[in-house]
Amino acid sequence: MRNGIGAKARTGVAVLVLVGLGACTTQYRNHGFVPPEDELQQIVPGVDTRASVEELIGVPTTSGVRNEGGYYYISSQVKHFAWQRPEVVDRTVVEISFTDAGVVENITTYGLEDGRVVPLTRRITRTRDGDISFVRKLFGNIGALNLSGLGG
Repeated sequence: MRNGIGAKARTGVAVLVLVGLGACTTQYRNHGFVPPEDELQQIVPGVDTRASVEELIGVPTTSGVRNEGGYYYISSQVKHFAWQRPEVVDRTVVEISFTDAGVVENITTYGLEDGRVVPLTRRITRTRDGDISFVRKLFGNIGALNLSGLGG
């Protein structure tokens, strides 16, 4: 009887160890879409338009803010490992720029090494009433209520 319990316990521990080790494997996830190089070579600057680019390689991941803005096709590979923060290990951005008339002007490919870190700044909007807390404002408004209009 004891041998059966010991064997089950060892099997249970072995399964837990294998599951724990499996959780620590590195996983890579791909996000986005970049057209293959052979499709990009079919685009002719000075000839193709926005419509022909969309027909040939598909709708872009994003486009410029203005109507004349370029098309951007973006692909990223992200590494996930256990409890660690996900890390971008590869990124490709293909920019197709257009003239004001909507004709392809240029095709540029950027990699992760071409990226720039954009610093974010914290902006705080100051109020006119200074550092009065919420509770002080709440109690300060109690005397300002006019309940005479609520009666029938």
